[in-house]
Amino acid sequence: MRSDLFAQANLEKQTDERFVVQNPQMLRVSLGEDVLAVKGAMVAYQGGVTFHHESAGSVGRLLKKAVSGDDVPLMRVSGQGEVFFADTAGFVFLVHLDGDALSVSGQNLLAFDASLRWDIKRLKGANMMAGGLFNMELSGTGTVALHAVGQPVVLDCAQQPTHVDVNAAVAWSAALQPQVVNSMNMKSMLRGGSGEAFQYRYHGAGFVVVQPSEWASGASGSSGGSSGGGGGIIGDLFG
Repeated sequence: MRSDLFAQANLEKQTDERFVVQNPQMLRVSLGEDVLAVKGAMVAYQGGVTFHHESAGSVGRLLKKAVSGDDVPLMRVSGQGEVFFADTAGFVFLVHLDGDALSVSGQNLLAFDASLRWDIKRLKGANMMAGGLFNMELSGTGTVALHAVGQPVVLDCAQQPTHVDVNAAVAWSAALQPQVVNSMNMKSMLRGGSGEAFQYRYHGAGFVVVQPSEWASGASGSSGGSSGGGGGIIGDLFG
């Protein structure tokens, strides 16, 4: 049988690396230690692998998830073998944390080392009219896999204030404290608005990753398949 489908670029990469960008839109993780992933992001696996709902782990984190309405449903992936992850054919990129921290839009999260700490943060200046008011902060030592709609750009926020649409911000330095700002004015509202009402404002030593597309309002990124099992308030707290 002959086909371009069997070209070397499409075959599984042979490497000892734990997190591997299999191709620009697919991630491969070699298990041993557990990995946490967004529910529904698994597209294939090889070996003996199990998937379980990952609880909030604490009452405080559970309440943040409930209040935010921006919940990122996680599953714990365990066992021996290789697992392939993808979401909406997004472009995959890896961030290696070495005792530092990264803030991530939940819609752009794909998977991360289970040894990393995570928490939900509320952004300054947020109100009920703005979208994307909460983000996930990951810290410690390990790898985070993100996906972006299209090829992202990384902007330096140190030299001048940087404004990013709330649905286009992928991730940013956790040391930055972005504020939600409203560029809408009454004159613009009376004329139908500009479609660019809310942005994140970043300024300081750090970077922000911006994708060349915006999530639709209320989009959740991953479809949240059945791999991770059920949830609910009690289940989310106790697993």
